[in-house]
Amino acid sequence: MSSKASLFLDRLFKIRESGSTIRTEVLAGLTTFLAMSYILVVNPNILSEANMDFGAVFVATCISAAIGCFIMGFLANYPIALAPGMGLNAYFTFTVVKGMGVPWQVALGAVFVSGIIFIILSFWKVREAIINSLPASLKFAIAGGIGFFLALVALKSAGVVVSNEATIIGLGEIRSLPVLLTFVGFFLMVTLEHYHVRGGIIISILAVTALASAIGLNHFAGVVGEIPSLAPTFMQMDFHDLFTMSMIGVIFVFFFVDLFDSTGVLVGVADRAGLLVDGKLPRLKKALFADSTAIAVGASLGTSSTTAYVESAAGAAAGGKTGLTAVVVGALMLVSLWFAPLAQSVPAYATAPALMYVGVLMMRSLTRIDWSDVTEAAPAFFTVIFMPFSYSIADGIAMGFISYAIIKLCCGKAKTVPYMVWIIAALWAAKFCFMGV
Repeated sequence: MSSKASLFLDRLFKIRESGSTIRTEVLAGLTTFLAMSYILVVNPNILSEANMDFGAVFVATCISAAIGCFIMGFLANYPIALAPGMGLNAYFTFTVVKGMGVPWQVALGAVFVSGIIFIILSFWKVREAIINSLPASLKFAIAGGIGFFLALVALKSAGVVVSNEATIIGLGEIRSLPVLLTFVGFFLMVTLEHYHVRGGIIISILAVTALASAIGLNHFAGVVGEIPSLAPTFMQMDFHDLFTMSMIGVIFVFFFVDLFDSTGVLVGVADRAGLLVDGKLPRLKKALFADSTAIAVGASLGTSSTTAYVESAAGAAAGGKTGLTAVVVGALMLVSLWFAPLAQSVPAYATAPALMYVGVLMMRSLTRIDWSDVTEAAPAFFTVIFMPFSYSIADGIAMGFISYAIIKLCCGKAKTVPYMVWIIAALWAAKFCFMGV
């Protein structure tokens, strides 16, 4: 790289001022990309279950992630990457589209509206006020519950668990090759992650795909090819009947889940990179604006909510401290556009281990709940179990808030309940009373 280019990048991202180098930032970007690149395969697989075009969703995933990373890097100058979020894509497909029977175009409209709300709130401190007013036990329980939900989705898609008339669900044909390959992928993934192998998740996905193709279980379409058309999903949002009671609830869940997910990642990764000042995140409004803009852009392109990725911590651990790290991730996302045939070759049982492993990571938050206080533990328990058992992230959140308010009231602790909890609980209770499930 020429001295002029190096000087330009240094001035643009304040690299030397942050105590880093261009080489370190580029390697950090590569590390983050390898850690999160599984989403390029997993997200189209999940959204195609909602009858969305796989190729178009793949392109939307790459472009929305790139735009989010570029805005975060150039505007906020943080080493935090963005892409369509796990959990939110499962909620989009399995709860909203398949569960509620909502057309995917209307669901995209709900994602777009939630992004617009985020953009508006990014200019004030409303977002932080909402987060700070909610009980920690419910925040941690929501993350853990989504982990359980993702695990159930993964096990079902791979055929590990199946429906059973006598027991509701049961173990699938454990001797079948897809089921065995699911376990092989998961064990390989855990092993690679244990030894801190960069890109362990995507390596496992590709290894299972290659093995399945080698034994004739899977059709391999190639590695590099033409970029698929974005037309099937581009600007396909439908706002018809979007503001009914049930769809307002959907918008709320998209907003609510991403609220905690993205803000938690922003603070956590910034802390890991040593970027917090007196416990606070400088340029927070710019970071939130990047996050919220990416949501609206992603919906316009044809994908579920885009959010900050916890895998950005891998890049921070590799020394990334500036927005150049995020820009490198964005550039690699655009390069990935030419690898659509490889993404289309990956079967569901190859991506199922990734969902399960992300579930493992999300379960960690449950250890931070105060299980010794039953008035905190019981609502957290309701939140966690209702997500997989009702097959709905939204219902899990609803039952968590409603039970929190009722239990605190019955135990004489009503004054300790934040006003925001009462509002959210009342809205969900009204929804169940007048609209049902």
